[in-house]
Amino acid sequence: MNMRGRCACVASACFFLFLGVATASATTLLRMSLAQMSHAAKVIVRARCAGSSARWDAGEIWTFSTFDAEETWSGSPPARFTVRLLGGSVGHLTSTVSGVPQFHRGEDVILFLEPTSLGDFAVVGWQEGTFRVRRDPGAGEASVTQDSAAFATLDPVARRFQTDGIARMPLTLFRARVAFLLRSATEASR
Repeated sequence: MNMRGRCACVASACFFLFLGVATASATTLLRMSLAQMSHAAKVIVRARCAGSSARWDAGEIWTFSTFDAEETWSGSPPARFTVRLLGGSVGHLTSTVSGVPQFHRGEDVILFLEPTSLGDFAVVGWQEGTFRVRRDPGAGEASVTQDSAAFATLDPVARRFQTDGIARMPLTLFRARVAFLLRSATEASR
């Protein structure tokens, strides 16, 4: 093959490689409803993060966050449990995965969890199943904000992107909604 033919082959290969990379990086999220998450979660718990650490496991970097259960809304978590999340930093290597929540010592969260085959837990829908509890210093009332509240997700019916996650909902209202959804699912399964 002459030089011109080789250049054409290389240019074609680069074009198709670029096209594949551009296509592979596009991601569209469909938001899970609170009802879907409540149904998918085997455990729903309000917990406080006791700490996080990252390590290699099965060829990937994982972050393991330990929590102390404060209120169990569904299921039977142990008093102290671990959540396994893909990504983290080990030595000079950092693995970042979009949509994976990060936890810090002392944080108050509500988690929608499913057990893994390894004895720890995974968060349903990652940031979708993670809700941060914050107390308004002025009023003293606690509110809940979903980690994915600000993410634009696709509404397949309206065919448009919108940000409609749960943001600054009073904790008492959020707890009542989840309890209602759990009761409704139980009654529907009878």
